[in-house]
Amino acid sequence: MEHRLSQRVQGKLGLLVYRRGMPVATGQIRDASKRGLFIATDYTDVQLNQILELEFRFPDKQEKQFRRLKAHVVRKSDEGIGLDFEGVDNDGFAISSLMHWLTRHHRSVSYFPVRRQQAY
Repeated sequence: MEHRLSQRVQGKLGLLVYRRGMPVATGQIRDASKRGLFIATDYTDVQLNQILELEFRFPDKQEKQFRRLKAHVVRKSDEGIGLDFEGVDNDGFAISSLMHWLTRHHRSVSYFPVRRQQAY
């Protein structure tokens, strides 16, 4: 049985994944809470406890500002990466805004679509 400390909100929002300040992948938020989130991505060059940055913007807002959050990897799977906000410095307002947006929008939004890499 799974015990979460905060409620998960389902939703979809495209984002960019950064490692050491450089964009390395695209992804899509699938669910989030105030403590972390799960992103669907085909990015596999990541280790547990590694810190990543996530950049996104809300497409229906008048502002064109991108927001960036830091999180560390707590889970890896074939479908994506589980990330936790605990232990890294983040803007609480950005997390609250993300949760509010996901709660209000249940449609798929993908400015940075997840694409599977093809083997050559």
